[in-house]
Amino acid sequence: MSDKYNDAIAASKAIEDDAAVSAAVAKIIEDTFEENNTTEVHKFLFNTIDLTTLNSTDSPQSVAAFTERVNAFEEEHPELPNVAAICVYPNFAQVVRTVLDVSDVDVACVSGGFPSSQTFTEVKVAETALAVEGGADEVDIVLNIGNFLDGDYEEVCDEIIEQKQACRDARLKVILETGALKTAANIKKASILSLYSGADFLKTSTGKGYDGASLEAAYVMCQCIKEYYEKTGTMVGFKAAGGVRTTADAVKYYCVVKAVLGEQWLTNEYFRLGASSLANSILSDILGEPVKFF
Repeated sequence: MSDKYNDAIAASKAIEDDAAVSAAVAKIIEDTFEENNTTEVHKFLFNTIDLTTLNSTDSPQSVAAFTERVNAFEEEHPELPNVAAICVYPNFAQVVRTVLDVSDVDVACVSGGFPSSQTFTEVKVAETALAVEGGADEVDIVLNIGNFLDGDYEEVCDEIIEQKQACRDARLKVILETGALKTAANIKKASILSLYSGADFLKTSTGKGYDGASLEAAYVMCQCIKEYYEKTGTMVGFKAAGGVRTTADAVKYYCVVKAVLGEQWLTNEYFRLGASSLANSILSDILGEPVKFF
């Protein structure tokens, strides 16, 4: 069947053979990990973190306290860059916006029936609009995996487009849930559909219910981002989330992004790491002693 969705996928030259992707990633890590595993890179990676709290126990009080730690970091460590964003459920956007004193840290919200994406499109659009109204600079939504696996690409894309419109000036991150997609071929298709539906970022995972980020998924997604940039001139960001816990994990994603996308993407405008425990791990390595700041 020829249509604009399948035509865009067919036109892509991104590698989708799982064994070839694994081999390419292994070579990148072997060739570049040591040279990139430096304190300067660690400081940069800390500055790419979307510091995240997505718990059933979150409350206005706990989210305010979480935000105050980011304010305190600015005062206690003025020599270091802060995190990139604070990521919360959309009902807490206004809490973070009110409490946050640090001008260069963004407010990010998950939305669109996170983490399953299983609700009415109207609800997803309303939730996204309310998140932005509450003060979100960035919105992380989940691609509709069920419709994707059914091959209903039009429905998948229409949902993303509607939520993109609801974002207004906020940036839209589309989560592919790569642990559910499983294969490089599926990840490639989902990446292309998301890119052509207006995603400002491709994100690997929700960190809920499925395997989190993998270097192989990152490699495929970055290939698609690069190809999209070469065709359209539009730079789209990449975010790894779910299971990125150690400094070494983070450096490996840095290696892949640098190798596939290049230096242009090595800024927190286009490269993010979603994490709750990673910040303390990187901070400990930067300071040379165990730290539990966040």
